[in-house]
Parts: sequence; structure tokens; C-alpha cells
Amino acid sequence: MKKSLTPLGETEMEVLHHVWSLGEASVAEVRERILKDRKVAYTTIMTVMKNLADKNYLKYRKEGLSYIYSAAIQPEDVRYNLVDRLIDKVFHGSPKDLVQALVQNEKLSDEERKEIKNMIDKLEE
Repeated sequence: MKKSLTPLGETEMEVLHHVWSLGEASVAEVRERILKDRKVAYTTIMTVMKNLADKNYLKYRKEGLSYIYSAAIQPEDVRYNLVDRLIDKVFHGSPKDLVQALVQNEKLSDEERKEIKNMIDKLEE
């Protein structure tokens, strides 16, 4: 049986995105990137990265005194899992309702709407 992924908090997602974009990273490197947007303690990022490793989102190796983290799960796997959860919990299992909510969102530009329509058209070919 495949163990379902634990829902992720905002900081966990933020840290994951940084590790994905860096390929591999130390706690200090991830913290440095987050510091560009907001203040955050080294220990906070260390704890988040350790938790992500415990949840099998990250893996690590020891390099001298540091731990170097890398992704144990690819972005698309996390996205698919989170979208599945969203469809189940928010849209009562209806992907159509999710797409409808996205397409009717006023923040969507005409260009984005056109791209979505093109994606759907390509699926039907």
C-alpha cells in the first residue's frame, strides 16, 4: 500500500521549492534565499528540513559538519498528490468542479484561459 503524503505547511512548501531549484542545499543556503523575503531563524529552517526528511520529501548526506539535502520526491509527484487531496476534500471528488473554479477565477487572463482551452483541445486529439 502506498503511504499518502502528509499535507505540507506553507514554510515546508517554500523550503521544498528552494531545494528543488537548487538541486541540493544546506540549511544555510535555503535560509539565505528565504531571508531575501522575510526574517527567519536558522533553527526554524533546520527543523523544517529535518521534518521534510522525516516525511520522506527530502533526503540528506553528511558533508563534514553539514547536512546537504536534496529532493526525495519530485515537484510533479507532490503537485499531483496535493491536487488529488484538494479535489477530494474541497470539490467532493469532482475534477470538473476544480477546473470550473479555476477557469471562472477573475484573476485568469484571457491568454491563460486560451492556454487552458488549448491544453484541453490537445487532450481530445
